[in-house]
Amino acid sequence: MLSRTRRSAASLSFRAIRYVAFTLLITATFARAVVVRGTVTDTLGYPVGSARVQLIQGKQVVGDTISAPDGTYEIRSAAAGRFVLLTSAATFAPGIGQDFYGGRTDAVNRDIALSPTVVHTEVTVTATGIPTPIAQASSAVTLIPEEALATRIGLVDELRQSPGVDVVQTGQTGGVTSLFVRGGNSTANQVLLDGIYINDVGGVFDFGDISTTAISGMEINRGSNSALYGTDAGAAIINLETPRGSATRPQLNYMGDAGTLHEYHNEAAVSGALNRLDYFATFGRLDTSNALPRDKFHSATSAVNLGYNLTANTQARFTLHNAVSATGLPNAHDFYGISADGKQADQDVYSGLTLENRLNGGWHNLVRYDIARKREQEHAYTNVGTPITYNFGGGDIFTEYFGNVVTIRGANGYNVTGQASFFIPNELSDSNRDELYYQSDYTFPHHITALLGFRYEDERGSFVTSFSNEKIDRTNYQYTLQFQGDVKSRFFYSVGGGIEKNQLYGITGTPRLGLVYVPARPNGRKFHGTRLFGNAATGVQEPTLALEFASFYSQLLQTGDTADIAKYHIMPAGPQRSRTYDIGVAQNIIGQKLLLKASYFHNMFDHQMEGVDSGALVQIFGYPPSVVNTVFTHYLNSLAFRAQGIETELQYQATTNISMRGGYTYLDAIVIHSLSSDAFNNGTYNTNPTFPGIAIGAEGPLVGARPFRRPPHTGYFAVQYAGRRLTAALKGALASRADDSTFLDGFDPNFGNSLLLPNRDLDFGYAKLDLGATYAATSRLAVFTQLDNLLSQQHIGPIGYPGLPFTIRAGIKVRFGGD
Repeated sequence: MLSRTRRSAASLSFRAIRYVAFTLLITATFARAVVVRGTVTDTLGYPVGSARVQLIQGKQVVGDTISAPDGTYEIRSAAAGRFVLLTSAATFAPGIGQDFYGGRTDAVNRDIALSPTVVHTEVTVTATGIPTPIAQASSAVTLIPEEALATRIGLVDELRQSPGVDVVQTGQTGGVTSLFVRGGNSTANQVLLDGIYINDVGGVFDFGDISTTAISGMEINRGSNSALYGTDAGAAIINLETPRGSATRPQLNYMGDAGTLHEYHNEAAVSGALNRLDYFATFGRLDTSNALPRDKFHSATSAVNLGYNLTANTQARFTLHNAVSATGLPNAHDFYGISADGKQADQDVYSGLTLENRLNGGWHNLVRYDIARKREQEHAYTNVGTPITYNFGGGDIFTEYFGNVVTIRGANGYNVTGQASFFIPNELSDSNRDELYYQSDYTFPHHITALLGFRYEDERGSFVTSFSNEKIDRTNYQYTLQFQGDVKSRFFYSVGGGIEKNQLYGITGTPRLGLVYVPARPNGRKFHGTRLFGNAATGVQEPTLALEFASFYSQLLQTGDTADIAKYHIMPAGPQRSRTYDIGVAQNIIGQKLLLKASYFHNMFDHQMEGVDSGALVQIFGYPPSVVNTVFTHYLNSLAFRAQGIETELQYQATTNISMRGGYTYLDAIVIHSLSSDAFNNGTYNTNPTFPGIAIGAEGPLVGARPFRRPPHTGYFAVQYAGRRLTAALKGALASRADDSTFLDGFDPNFGNSLLLPNRDLDFGYAKLDLGATYAATSRLAVFTQLDNLLSQQHIGPIGYPGLPFTIRAGIKVRFGGD
């Protein structure tokens, strides 16, 4: 009996020791486990309970859990390295998150927003400076994913796939391309690359020579937001992103294609992720002859994106983009009948170093130092055309070269016949920027987030021509304070403002307000899901380098004409201002398969820079007619115009594989102040003797007319099929006629205006249709083709600049390595 009792006691002691050891082992294991926690919500921030959240490493599930009724979840795993969260819930599409790093003792916060229709929830960064689901953002935002760029070689055509947008390319591939958003000037758009400002000083940006190499997507934010982005964000913000490596094994991607007009394109990229490090590097080159003589174009782009996690919540990232391009300058070929002999070359470097930290308490800090180095050269080679020598006596002899005798026809039915003189100046310019940016945002209880930002800019530039050598140096500071949040996932708000001290024009304030209200949450029922939104904002823009150097005030001051400066209240180049308002609705029609968006916008742009045309130079300021077309156009802040209109967009997910989208924009823009009238007493304008009694704005629009190159009607559509092996897309961009000018005042052999045409509806309308398709032969090999301008329309660009005809490209994509 005693022996049995002792054996029983010994057995109990052994089990107790084993239990304690097991408990200590489990405790030690969890103490060295990565903890991933967060909240699962829908796109409006409403908690999603009973969602399954899986922690994926490579191809294995290393942890999973079910979210609580309030949407919270927590996963622990003894594994360390790079992870991806895979989330699924009833009535939602599966969610695949971005990969991240987690160490064995790290606590990582990852909130998840699920969408009913897409795997990757659409998130905007430009709207508030903080990643926000589009459903919660008041701004009008269009996201263009990487898949949409898969068969493109440039950004121009995909930019047209958005409401409120008009893209104007003066020429063919590589030609200068301007973006007009909701009637604003093309220089009123702030363009970002991974948060780096890449505009020229003053807002100029040419989309024509930007390749799709190293671009993983675009975000178009329509509306001013100088509160967050400072000067030049007067009409829109365009954000480009660089791809990041994510494959756990090194991956090499190659893309090569060829097409009509001697077009060759090659691109290679290596990427991957190893524990704390993710890496991406690429190089691409494009060559084409274009369809005009002396219009060859080539570009080469290289990029690097390196990220390193110091901890799971602290990351350093370095990006570098280098782009060089060169294109012929045939000039406005239809005005001359022959191509000019010139060249434009660009060399651009953008780089940034970012340190970012996220704390579990909801505090996020970011500091970034970045640079932009941009150089451009325009050079005229041999003179072409017919020479005419002029002798004005006193040894004043010079020779002008003229194109062939041509007939210039406008879309408005007017036409003129004659010869125009060539004018391709030799120019050298550079635009450099060093920037330091700091952002701190903190999420308080009750869904309130405060953001504080500071930006320091050192802008430098030069502009060298045959007539001048100008240099500038501007030091600017910006301070931003913004609050955003929601009330019961029904009412969302964003309110804030910026104060900027610009060396050129002093201190200015830019407030902004955005509101969203959801009276009916979306679900599977018809017409159930309504979102109302509105915005009010101000914008400011500094003059471009060229316009500041061509200031009419400076020109008059140099000639000692202080009397005209006082008489006409001519001021130095100053800030260009904007006020933008919009209100709209997003309505689900058939569950969440069919979505209609409609909005009204009203924008005011004043103190805009405007060119002084030859009529004013001759009639008011006494310039000799013989020299009017030999000097650069002078500019001053005298233009004001209003732009209002309606945007509509329809999105339809017909089946799992077929999706459709389309949009229409009506723009009512009108000039309300200009040199053409109240700036100079009785007004000055040009006339062409061929059209007596018709006032013509040669260098700028007249009061009561529409701003140039902004058609009142634009639209787009896309029909896409995405199968297991085959993907295809038919896309179209449409535009009505637009006001414009030939800009040929003083360019005929008599220095007259016989080559001017009436402005109204001068540019042709167009319908550009493109078709692209990709077939995946295997998981690593795909073939693709891209057919552009199926209707071979030649008047897609402004008057005088013929566009590309129908073109076709075909090529392959190969992937080596990777997961």
